[in-house]
Amino acid sequence: MDYVIIGNSAAAIGCVEGIRSVDKEGKITLLSQERFHTYSRPLISYLLENKTDLQHMTYRPTSFYRDMAVEAHLGVKATEIRPQERQVVLDTGETLPYDKLLVATGSVPFVPQIEGLDTVEHKFTFLSLDDAQALESALTPKSRVFILGAGLIGLKCAEGIARRVGSVEVADLASQVLPSILDETAAQRVQAHLEAQGLRFHLGDTAVRFERNRAFLQSGGKVDFDILVVAVGVRPSVSLVQKAGGEVGRGIMTDDTGLTSLPDVYAAGDCCESLDMTTGEHKVLALLPNAYLQGECAGKNMAGSPSHFSQALPMNAMGLFGLHLITTGSYRGEKLISEDEKHYQVFFVEDGLLKGFIFLGDCLENAGIYTALIRERTPLSTVDFDLLCQRPQFAAFSREKRREMFGN
Repeated sequence: MDYVIIGNSAAAIGCVEGIRSVDKEGKITLLSQERFHTYSRPLISYLLENKTDLQHMTYRPTSFYRDMAVEAHLGVKATEIRPQERQVVLDTGETLPYDKLLVATGSVPFVPQIEGLDTVEHKFTFLSLDDAQALESALTPKSRVFILGAGLIGLKCAEGIARRVGSVEVADLASQVLPSILDETAAQRVQAHLEAQGLRFHLGDTAVRFERNRAFLQSGGKVDFDILVVAVGVRPSVSLVQKAGGEVGRGIMTDDTGLTSLPDVYAAGDCCESLDMTTGEHKVLALLPNAYLQGECAGKNMAGSPSHFSQALPMNAMGLFGLHLITTGSYRGEKLISEDEKHYQVFFVEDGLLKGFIFLGDCLENAGIYTALIRERTPLSTVDFDLLCQRPQFAAFSREKRREMFGN
């Protein structure tokens, strides 16, 4: 069996491990446009902070490809899929045959068309290790950095460089920071924390024009800068499947085995859509845990072992200048809020089920208990949820459930 994997991040690694859990002998060829050994993308901001290095960013040991008998072609781009011929075309002009193919191409930065953007000399995106290294080479202790985007990518970039530059300003058309994952109250608390670290925000505002090192804002304001980081969002990388005639929405469409509409072509990770188990909607869930599990599921199916993945859900865990937050699930139903100076937490309950939560600050220990309630669709009537709202504790579960959890 010839397996070909396009990609080298979480979904691709999950696929390799999924295949090898079933098929120890088949040939696996992995293609990656990036030249690096597989690494953890969430760590690139810590690289800029000097809290980690390239060696400690690896997602798997340096012996991984050898241990898994993977033929890795790094720094090689796949340019075309030919499903009728069962071939992948490379930028070298070569073609690779496949019996089963996984597309795990991830996402690419979205760079909006803004007047004068091409006149900005030092502009960067912040999604890959190449991006981080390019940005790092331009930083100086006096640099004035302007970041377009107050989402996950923009704020992690700000954290990574804030101690290494003169100033950081952030603009976002949304009225709050982290608009895709926080409610208004949590966002206000995060913003206040970030402003205390020296960041300055222009919210409900964005750049509409650039003249070299000056941004003209929608509000009429101006921001002078030395370095521009464009972090307004990402787009799933779907072009290979789309050009091959595969079904594509916002992301590549798959079933719960990972199979696309093309024969023997699978997709996993940030490039494809998933079923959000908390809403029943198909959407792009660009999250490392989901990407790995999708890839692992696809790999098992590619190797002939039936597998299904239908428990994808939005989930984020991160820290910003020492402030920690976790968000999981969807924000629908009744809000149950608890807060004090050190923490903020809100649960979202609908039809007797926990649908989602936001935790901020000193309230993160054992948060996996709540994620399990969501994943398993546990009726809250079967647990002491009032007790769980105070803090995560196994005493809130029935004796039978505790025996199931701990096996005794």
